[in-house]
Amino acid sequence: MAEIVVLYKTPKDTDAFDKYYAETHIPLAKKLPGLKKYAVSKGPVASPAGPSGIHLVAILTFDSVADIQAAFASPEGKATGADVPKFASGGADMLIFDTKDV
Repeated sequence: MAEIVVLYKTPKDTDAFDKYYAETHIPLAKKLPGLKKYAVSKGPVASPAGPSGIHLVAILTFDSVADIQAAFASPEGKATGADVPKFASGGADMLIFDTKDV
């Protein structure tokens, strides 16, 4: 399996972010070809030291890194990527990696 983890930094308006993310971005992202699972954080995102500066974490699961790359190269992926600046005023970091059970 492979995952893309998106760390959305705290936006200027958290209520507007949450509304847009739920109503617009999630439906776009759920159209990504090859998407197996889509999970998001619930409640505050903290670090062991306290507040993290991260508002929301999204974890999208695919069969492989190649599938993630193909998904984001597709028209649906391009639309999803182009949508991020419309609501993520705090910025976002994206991490892509293969996973293994240990």
